[in-house]
Amino acid sequence: MDECDFVVVGGGSSGCVVASRLSADPDTTVVLLEAGGRGTDWVVKTPAAGVFMVPSRLHNWAFETAPQAGLDGRRGYQPRGKVLGGCSAINAMVYTRGHRWDYDHWASLGCTGWSFDEVLPFLKKAECNEEFGEPWHGRAGPLPVSRSRTDNPFHSVFLKAARQAGFPLCEDFNVPEPEGLGIYQVTQKNGERWSAARAYLHPHMSTRRNLHVACGAHAHRILFEGKRAAGVEFEQGGERRIVRARREVILSAGALQSPQILMLSGIGNAEEMQALDIPVVVHRPGVGQNLQDHPDFIFGYKAESRDLLGMSLPGFGRLSREVLRYVRARRGMVTTNFAEAGGFLKTRPEREIPDIQLHFVVAMVDDHARRLHWGHGFSCHVCLLRPHSRGTVRLQSADSRAAPLVDPNFLGEPEDLDDMVEGFRITRRLMDAPAFASRRIADVFTADIRSDDEIRAVLRQRVDTVYHPVGTCRMGGDDGSVLDPQLRVRGVDALRIVDCSIMPTLVGGNTNAPAIMIGGKAAAMIRSDPGRSRVTVAAWPQNREVVRPGRSREPSSSASA
Repeated sequence: MDECDFVVVGGGSSGCVVASRLSADPDTTVVLLEAGGRGTDWVVKTPAAGVFMVPSRLHNWAFETAPQAGLDGRRGYQPRGKVLGGCSAINAMVYTRGHRWDYDHWASLGCTGWSFDEVLPFLKKAECNEEFGEPWHGRAGPLPVSRSRTDNPFHSVFLKAARQAGFPLCEDFNVPEPEGLGIYQVTQKNGERWSAARAYLHPHMSTRRNLHVACGAHAHRILFEGKRAAGVEFEQGGERRIVRARREVILSAGALQSPQILMLSGIGNAEEMQALDIPVVVHRPGVGQNLQDHPDFIFGYKAESRDLLGMSLPGFGRLSREVLRYVRARRGMVTTNFAEAGGFLKTRPEREIPDIQLHFVVAMVDDHARRLHWGHGFSCHVCLLRPHSRGTVRLQSADSRAAPLVDPNFLGEPEDLDDMVEGFRITRRLMDAPAFASRRIADVFTADIRSDDEIRAVLRQRVDTVYHPVGTCRMGGDDGSVLDPQLRVRGVDALRIVDCSIMPTLVGGNTNAPAIMIGGKAAAMIRSDPGRSRVTVAAWPQNREVVRPGRSREPSSSASA
């Protein structure tokens, strides 16, 4: 067989879901192309091992941003999963969906079918929640969602500080309108990370003959016959190959690389593509625009407690005992997702909905764990949930192996900086509560910061991403949108995008649960699309080898892209 029904480009959270759901039909053949590996190694499965992946190139594209004018010219860091499961294989496993308002806002922007009530069934269908059930949760889906198994006494410290500071507590962050502070649920089962690949793909890769997962497969471009997406050119094991699609090509490479692949394939701003000698298929200037991300600041404190992760001789002894506990019982410190607590707050009482999110970390975090401090400590992130600033993703080169030019434009709008000042003050109120103040021995980053001008200065010095880029191929009902509400790329046929790049605006929370929902909803739309009949795709003479459904191939790591 030299062709399949659907080619899915990218094995991140959305790509895993859509490939799994489509291949559940035995009469439908699916090929999924993933540039990274299978994601079955211990470093993915062991929650605390995320500390090895986020600051490195292990399972990580590890992009940098363009210099950020709003951040004193600094370059930001953009870790992105390069492995089956995508960012769900390297993230902090926090399971939140956002606020009802976010999805209803999408619907008000012309995204028919994307209101909260319409996406909720797909959120619930994905979920196997061990703690909560109806009406807001599912208990039979592929994705395990559980409470933390760290047994860390700092959970009680966090909740006590929240009460002392006068903040409401929240037990379940996945009700329609979450507000308050509490302990996060995580995408784990029995103390192990459960990535989207582990939930949706790994169980079927050896049993479904109609599903082929090609790892180490770096996509170069989408191939067109006229205006119809007919296949994908990719590289695997040092060879250029082509796989053809009878029905559709589904691009699921994420908010940074889906627009990059579109532009490399001739869909984007015609002037910019012509400058790189890329033949234009469709002039669609919205591709790569509308980049949104949560700007994030981190408070950091040193403390003496060995219940906090860190580097010390006694701490290493404690960790060795915790490793044995993990091996025996899958409990304790090694199950940590680091960001174990947090929640959603309003910077001003008159706000309609919470506009900041906190992530309390049981370790001292500095520069995405790329800068280490001797000793132990704790941290607290504060991020702005719905920033006004908009950035871009552009091409640096016509070479698909070159990183995209990522410009989030952090703090580019004055309102964002003002709101972050309010978020700083609210978070400090929590961190100065007696429960925390009595346990810290040093304020590492903010000890002498008091005035608004000093807060603005330290924000510009230290703000960066909290890993939630979205929006670069936005859907909508207007001609300027890249996609229609069925996620079809405007101006061409047989091409959809299925990942967080489709979001017209950021959701007020972590983006992994929405990414999984997007994959499930997209699969349902594709299955019900009356225009999905098979077509015969003409062969291309340069096609030396095609991947064949029914087998999975992964080259040696030296050949992985």
